[in-house]
Amino acid sequence: MKKLATALALTLVLLPVLAGCGRARFPAHYTLSLPPAPDPPAKESARTSIAVREFQSPGYLRQGPIVYRPSPEEIGFYEYHRWAEDPRALVTSAVVDHLRASGHFSMVSMYSGRPDFDYIFSGKLKKLEEVDYEGGVKVEVAMSAQITSVATGATVWSNAVSEVGTVSRRTVPGVVSQMNQTMELAINKLLSTVPSPLPSGKR
Repeated sequence: MKKLATALALTLVLLPVLAGCGRARFPAHYTLSLPPAPDPPAKESARTSIAVREFQSPGYLRQGPIVYRPSPEEIGFYEYHRWAEDPRALVTSAVVDHLRASGHFSMVSMYSGRPDFDYIFSGKLKKLEEVDYEGGVKVEVAMSAQITSVATGATVWSNAVSEVGTVSRRTVPGVVSQMNQTMELAINKLLSTVPSPLPSGKR
């Protein structure tokens, strides 16, 4: 009887180990693959410089897993489908490229904390998620941004956009592909209202 109890106890201890010997599942990683903006030389009339801060975002967008919404009030995360790189960094880099390509500035760079630029661009990525309610599968991208004058601290431009795209291929790779397209539309729409030249921001 004692031997039977010992064997039973040993089996119970080994069960989790044996269960773990099955085929392990590893996460798939994805990235935003935004098309590069053209990079023409700055116009001769461009005399102002601008630095772009890294975009901010809600905490749940920085955790790694791709986000989906089964309802307006609920946020879900794909356990085995994750971003290979923080989407904020990719969006920030894309904005830098687009501002350079505009030719409106003599210099465009990432913000380093030094006040040696004429303007500071600050943005927030508010939404980057799959939407699974109200029929069909969609993706939503929302962001906002503002430009401030370093000399005066005044906001000289601001804008906010939201873009929704319909997912035709209902797989996670299909969702990410639509996120790429929708993100590109959102960035173009966001920056389309940046005036040239920017106001001086004098009070």
